[in-house]
Amino acid sequence: MDIEWNLILRIFIAGVLGGLIGFEREFRAKEAGVRTHFIVALGSALFMIISQFAFSGRFDAARVAAQVVSGIGFIGAGVIIFQKNAIRGVTTAAGLWVAAAIGLSCGAAMYPVAVATTLMTILVLETMHFITRKHGERECTITVSPVSNEALLDIMKALKDSGADIQSFTLSDSVASLMLKIKQKDYVSTIDKVLSFSKGLKIEVS
Repeated sequence: MDIEWNLILRIFIAGVLGGLIGFEREFRAKEAGVRTHFIVALGSALFMIISQFAFSGRFDAARVAAQVVSGIGFIGAGVIIFQKNAIRGVTTAAGLWVAAAIGLSCGAAMYPVAVATTLMTILVLETMHFITRKHGERECTITVSPVSNEALLDIMKALKDSGADIQSFTLSDSVASLMLKIKQKDYVSTIDKVLSFSKGLKIEVS
């Protein structure tokens, strides 16, 4: 009975630590949140426990762990999205991969390593989020219609004055589409300048 409670403790700690990373991802409105990270970490711990205790005779416990490492790639690939020439979800996929590793660590009763990994992961995610908000750039697409050549030039000048980097633009049948890179700290003011041209125009920002 003692060993059963010890094994339950392992998967419980794995789920909690994985859930902490998932909470950070869900708080940032990312593709995978608490439930996904919790289940990945808990399942990984269970696989490790099974590999250690469920088989009698000669066996290699590392084989199950190796399959978890490769298998988690299918879940990670599911949260990576290619949209509008940008790849999103890679960090969340990496978080799932780390959650699986944390689960394996807890399944092997390596609690200090699992806790340290969780804390370092959350620290890096939060620190980079803060730095990105201050100094990072954001990509967006602005669609304006119906627009004349003169109005488009005015909008582009306003964007340049606000510090936006116009990557490309197209104009077809009075519909203009501009792809921009905007500093995070200037995003709201830049969009506000674009909206100042909204009289008589339809403007979409994505």
